[in-house]
Amino acid sequence: MKMSVVDAFTNELFKGNPAAVCFVDQWLTDKLMQNIAMENRFSETAFAIKKSDANYDLRWFTPGGEIDLCGHATLATGYLVFQNATPKDTDTVTFNTQSGALKVTKKGDLYEMTFPSYELKSVPVTDEMEAAFGVRPIEAYLGRDLLAVFTNEDQVKKMQPNLEKLKHLDGLLQNVTAPGKAYDCVSRSFAPKLNVDEDPVCGSGHCHVIPYWAKKLGKNQIAAFQASERTGTLYCDYQGEITKLAGHATLYSTGNLNLK
Repeated sequence: MKMSVVDAFTNELFKGNPAAVCFVDQWLTDKLMQNIAMENRFSETAFAIKKSDANYDLRWFTPGGEIDLCGHATLATGYLVFQNATPKDTDTVTFNTQSGALKVTKKGDLYEMTFPSYELKSVPVTDEMEAAFGVRPIEAYLGRDLLAVFTNEDQVKKMQPNLEKLKHLDGLLQNVTAPGKAYDCVSRSFAPKLNVDEDPVCGSGHCHVIPYWAKKLGKNQIAAFQASERTGTLYCDYQGEITKLAGHATLYSTGNLNLK
């Protein structure tokens, strides 16, 4: 079985967020897909089934289990569809997922995804958050993930969280963000509950980050920088119930899996 690795949210190799993508004729067993994800040790491995030229079923697996929404692996899968099996008479491909129908549209050298926005509920900043992050947030919100807001981007960039303590905070992931200097915002995303210390560039995390900053800054178009070691850039458009995330992608490798 073929598997490709794509660096998403970057146009440079070894940056952005690597995702493995496997196109299959039918779903493998959940156990096998989970084992492949664990062997890859990327934050996500995507499995896709072609239904038509512009329609695919899509699932995502982390080393710690299947997940309901993943941005960078969706971008990576869309990139491969347009590179290898360009749909006729359309610039949009639809992926059927646990989070509904997700669209990826090719716009020049960018790939724009339409994702559901997470509704954010304000929650109290706690001593446990300060202990886990090493810095006390000024605000905190909860959607699927925890979103912790900090004063400046240096706090986010220099943060060395206690991963064991992060596991005891609310939220599937813990996203941290602050206003940026060169960008509207900077963020990082931690996922120790999924056996991923830090997600290099997190699309679903930005479905929390972008709604916050769009309302805070009073504008819908947000340029976001993920300040992980690999770094990544997202060009975002907040439209209420949906958040559009656009980025570049580049192919790292294509090879064969020996599953016998």
